[in-house]
Amino acid sequence: MKFRISFVGAGPGATDLITVRGSRLLGKADVVIYAGSLVDRKLVQLYAAKADIYDSAGMTLTEVITLMVTTVEAGGTVVRLHTGDPSIYGAIQEQMEELDHLGIEYQVVPGVTSAFAAAAALKQELTLPELTQTVIFTRIEGRTPVPEREKLSKIAMIGATMVIYLSVGMADKVVEQLLQGAYTPETSAAVVCRASWDDEEIIQCKLSDLAEKVKLAGIDRHALIVVGDVLAARREGLKAKSLLYDSEFSHGFREGKVV
Repeated sequence: MKFRISFVGAGPGATDLITVRGSRLLGKADVVIYAGSLVDRKLVQLYAAKADIYDSAGMTLTEVITLMVTTVEAGGTVVRLHTGDPSIYGAIQEQMEELDHLGIEYQVVPGVTSAFAAAAALKQELTLPELTQTVIFTRIEGRTPVPEREKLSKIAMIGATMVIYLSVGMADKVVEQLLQGAYTPETSAAVVCRASWDDEEIIQCKLSDLAEKVKLAGIDRHALIVVGDVLAARREGLKAKSLLYDSEFSHGFREGKVV
């Protein structure tokens, strides 16, 4: 089935971190509506040279949907380009709901979210044996509230690796709430600003120092906060190694050997 509307994840920022499928759809699109406050226009110009390009930063939901519908009715195709992966803080559900009501088919193409670009920049695995097997993607409440059960101070009780979006501008509040959970002032933390962009910036520190270091660096947006014991592994070594490649561990593709 040929979809005339595609929601596409642009990836975290670098022009070559969009998926092959996403870049192909951009190359065939008649109209591209992109999140101009977050997606690099150079990426759009590189892959969508033949399309009419619209920056959604100044558009309302009604204006976005109207442009999509008008294009489809004229026989054209639309790429709605979102930063990272559109399923995480992508605000696509409301757009899809409108298209569902109108009976217009569409597809969603995943992208690389900034959490994974940040982990790559830190050269850090987010899950480690006997340390944590859980990664939490979340944000602190701001102009957009969060459910009471998901307040940062409450989910911090788990003590897993936490990747905190859209919150670096309230770093002091983030630290305050994290310290009400399982984290301590000595817990390892990092801030990755504009992960994968040419001007990427990384701060690594103790949780207790995070807010001050963010302030001194002048970082107030386009950054992720990563917190958890996994961040100490490169400094302190692994508590345990994965069994996957252990010579004594058997699985469906290899028989373990007792040494």
